[in-house]
Amino acid sequence: MITAEQKPVEEIRRMIAPYKRILVLGCGSCVAECAAGGEKETAMLASALRMAARMNNEDVIIEEMTLDRQCVMEFVIQLDKAIDPYDAVLSLGCGAGVQAVADMVPEVPIIPGLNTEFLGETKAQGVWAETCLGCGDCMLYHFGGICPLARCSKQILNGPCGGSVDGRCEVNPDIPCAWQLIIDRLDKFGAVDRLEEIYPPKDWSTKQGGGPRKIIREDQQK
Repeated sequence: MITAEQKPVEEIRRMIAPYKRILVLGCGSCVAECAAGGEKETAMLASALRMAARMNNEDVIIEEMTLDRQCVMEFVIQLDKAIDPYDAVLSLGCGAGVQAVADMVPEVPIIPGLNTEFLGETKAQGVWAETCLGCGDCMLYHFGGICPLARCSKQILNGPCGGSVDGRCEVNPDIPCAWQLIIDRLDKFGAVDRLEEIYPPKDWSTKQGGGPRKIIREDQQK
């Protein structure tokens, strides 16, 4: 999933300062899972902004609404009937959600309330870890389901650097050595011979070398 963290409230207040009628727009998908922009976080931020406005004698209207997903047109279209009273939207979606809302509602400024961080997984309650770079050419088969690009601090593709200690990364001992994990995993499957292949430097053209990427599935189109 896409992870994000809320921007500092003071930074948000500076961005919304020119506006008098603001809709705080949450997203019930990825950023809800990582407790950054779901319905609960949207209500809490809107309340904090209203309180700050009252303390500073600011005449503003701040209300909230949460969409199931900000990055899907079928959900964003719900704003058509709700957007008129507002002169700005504070989006608590990821970067893709902010831009999707901006495309759908070009007449109103869409302000990001989150910093989008990385593609990752929920490791435990309140803990999210980066596990994917979205490179466009997945090599997880070769590395036992563990991505050395995302999880090795040096992004090494052809074996460990030799600096790890007791299975911990030499860059940061709090991080498991990705290559130790890869070797242990492949050994468990009897597939260590996959590492005998020499992998060339990553072809980053599959990531964004040709500009913003797009997936088109004609079988999914109406």
